[in-house]
Amino acid sequence: MIPIEQIQKDINELPEEAQSLLLDFIDLLKNRYSAPEERTIHSNHTPNNQPSTLDILKESELIGCISAEPNLSTNYKSVLQEELDSKYDNC
Repeated sequence: MIPIEQIQKDINELPEEAQSLLLDFIDLLKNRYSAPEERTIHSNHTPNNQPSTLDILKESELIGCISAEPNLSTNYKSVLQEELDSKYDNC
């Protein structure tokens, strides 16, 4: 195991934004490996106690609010091209 002093030194050398991301990642790991009844979303680790981007999106309920192909994140270029082709083929 890496000595805690080395971990603290490495974290202190990171920019503030990277430190915030690291805290979000630690929260993610804690939630993943904790018992279901202990799982919570932590949003107070970003600078100035502002919620993380993920927390904001979760609260907005925009995540998962549309119907789309299940693999759209990997084939979005072909989907866009098909839409453009169908739109402009009639010109």
